[in-house]
Amino acid sequence: MNRLTNHWFMLTVVGKDRPGIVARVTAALYEGGCNLGEASMTRLGGNFTVMLMVQHDGDTASLTRLVATVTESLGLKLHVDKIAGDLYHHQEPDVRIAVFGADRAGIVAQVTGVLAEAGLDILDLQSNVAGSVDKPIYIMQIEGRALEGIPALESAVAVLDGKGIQVHLEPIDIMIG
Repeated sequence: MNRLTNHWFMLTVVGKDRPGIVARVTAALYEGGCNLGEASMTRLGGNFTVMLMVQHDGDTASLTRLVATVTESLGLKLHVDKIAGDLYHHQEPDVRIAVFGADRAGIVAQVTGVLAEAGLDILDLQSNVAGSVDKPIYIMQIEGRALEGIPALESAVAVLDGKGIQVHLEPIDIMIG
């Protein structure tokens, strides 16, 4: 199968985490003649979610039928969308940002809004809620590209210091070659 064809789909599977989800879903795709592109898989609050770029010669309905038996047997929700298979354009982050603060509504919007205005292009964002029920702590890890430079981001996050949010910026120096 030509990896540059336009027969790409985004397959999303969500449900209660259990061993064997990846093995069974990818086996069904392999046995159905599919190729995999990029993937992102994670566990969130006891739930498992996976996003897979899948190259498939059929349409959305035929790809859904191909894996529906497996996802239904595992009690998972399945969603399939046709996408552009834009591989080979991986962007390397040049900044890593760690955010800590009391868990409250709006913290993600507040922090990412400030960072976006200072030119941050978010490539990856992970978050967790730690601490305890009566003192929850929101932890967020971001990797991205500082389109207007690291000093612009440092100036932007300084406004968050007095608002109960700690932000640590770290440049990433990656040598490729």
